[in-house]
Amino acid sequence: MIETISRTGYAFLRYLATRLLRIDLMLLALVVTLTTIGFIALFSAGYSFPWRIEGQIRNIAVAGVVMLVVSCIPVKAFQKATVPIFIVGCVLLLLTHFFGVTVKGATRWLNVGVCIQPSELMKLAVPMMLAWYYNVRGENVCNWDHLTAFIIMAVPVGLIVKQPDLGTSILVLIAGASVIFFAGLSKRILVSLTGILILSMPVIWSLMHDYQRQRVLTLLDPSADPLGKGFHILQALIAIGSGGFSGKGWMEGTQAHLDFIPERTSDFLFAVFSEEFGFVGNLVLLALYTALIGRSFYIAAFAETRFSRLLAGAIGCIFFTYTFVNMGMVSGILPVVGVPLPFMSYGGTALLILGVCTGILLSVSAESKH
Repeated sequence: MIETISRTGYAFLRYLATRLLRIDLMLLALVVTLTTIGFIALFSAGYSFPWRIEGQIRNIAVAGVVMLVVSCIPVKAFQKATVPIFIVGCVLLLLTHFFGVTVKGATRWLNVGVCIQPSELMKLAVPMMLAWYYNVRGENVCNWDHLTAFIIMAVPVGLIVKQPDLGTSILVLIAGASVIFFAGLSKRILVSLTGILILSMPVIWSLMHDYQRQRVLTLLDPSADPLGKGFHILQALIAIGSGGFSGKGWMEGTQAHLDFIPERTSDFLFAVFSEEFGFVGNLVLLALYTALIGRSFYIAAFAETRFSRLLAGAIGCIFFTYTFVNMGMVSGILPVVGVPLPFMSYGGTALLILGVCTGILLSVSAESKH
């Protein structure tokens, strides 16, 4: 008995050592670098909120441990767990609809001893479910398979829109749609869907909540209400512009330290970074995010199975969407929808999900032959 346990323990340690030796150092280095830069910027933005800094240290530690644990799990284990995870996520969304906690008119949280936000889980559960579905269907997919995949995706997206949570629903929709695209959606169907979306804009506008319409109108003309709805965007733009070419220097940003930038440790951290590190800092940041997204797609291209390829590609799109939407809303080219900057903004749940995504990429990379 003791000998059997010893052999099992030795085999497990050997497996862990093999996984760690095959870890993707480039991906890991990019994530660590972005997290470090983010903490430096957050320290400056939140120096008057020490509990935020302490909380972020805890969040980074938890996400880091989860990332390493997930990286040691075989991809087949994720594949087997996909359907239960998706079903649990949908059930939690339904429970949130009926028994959720309402804050500021939105019912997005569920109290299960602690308050959780089930929609965050669906950012990863939806692309996993679609990758699993296409893997089961095999290489020869048809239009009916794409329709089925769209219906699978529409269920959680519809429940999230109902909360209402437009930002998260868009992220889940893009993550799921990227899997459908990578699975072989024809250009003809893609063009047709784009045309239908454009033509349905008046209907979508009529179905939007008043505050959602106001966000779009504020985007078009933030100066119409400079002390109200347009305050966030205008102050962020002032901070970005005042950073100039090389920035004002770390801890020297006046817009942040004089409390002009709202949500400066979370959604608008990019404005703080831009003011303190300027155009040069932004170029470095964009290069790092481009390398992270490119590395994700590189891992996807060399993945062993169809499930791995589709899921890794979707994670690359998740990184891109987070980055583009956050920088876009802070820069005034997209409406404010409450999306954090990946690996940089303050937040526990979002950082945890990103840690899981990175862990999955590391697992896929460890099992590939590149």
